[in-house]
Amino acid sequence: MTTILKANDVTKSYGDYTALKNFSIEINSGDIVALLGPNGAGKTTFVKSLLGLVSIDSGSINLYDLPINDSRSRRKIAYLPEKFNFYSYFTVLDTLKFYSSMYNADSTKTDYKYFLEMLSIEDLINKKLKTLSKGQLQRLGIACSLIGDQDFIILDEPFSGLDPIGIKDVKDICMKLKAENKTVLINSHILAEMEKIADKVIILNKGIVQKSGLMTEITKDEALEDVFYGLIKGPVRTEGES
Repeated sequence: MTTILKANDVTKSYGDYTALKNFSIEINSGDIVALLGPNGAGKTTFVKSLLGLVSIDSGSINLYDLPINDSRSRRKIAYLPEKFNFYSYFTVLDTLKFYSSMYNADSTKTDYKYFLEMLSIEDLINKKLKTLSKGQLQRLGIACSLIGDQDFIILDEPFSGLDPIGIKDVKDICMKLKAENKTVLINSHILAEMEKIADKVIILNKGIVQKSGLMTEITKDEALEDVFYGLIKGPVRTEGES
């Protein structure tokens, strides 16, 4: 088992607001890891730090044995934002081809239909994005995050806008990725869905890790009942966080 991500005592503040405080985690290859917490917990700040979109104030993050400020550390990452969107005049196929090109994939050998079939949207291949529903856009976003065949996939609220069938599809895809020894980090506040697929869980609230460990162990801890209630209920959103 190989550790691909290690964060030690990461702290990040925005003015007087502390988004992360002494945040530490380890993620191993082949794991499905749930980063759980209510809106404003600091989940998005951590993801942005992995993507090089924000710099941390203190602590360290290493990804694939490289410091996160080294752009080479992110070459194996694919990322799905909470609200996927793209040029409204692009078709679904155009969008997949664009994402494929960013990963330097051979467009003549890429089976675009395969990725659309995974998300049950193959019939939308020639539809323009402006005609898609929120759920259809989310499915397309997931397809785009998979098309590069990256080793580490980060999904930010992947169940957003999906119906029960779509949620099941996403969970099935996560399990398929695990079987291929891919690593999946899911940023979410929906505990019930993550209980069914995650190997490990990090519970984050107000920038501080409340608990971390195997999902099977965490869910047996009755002392965390109030935290779980917060995850499900969720406080008022803090601007810039999810």
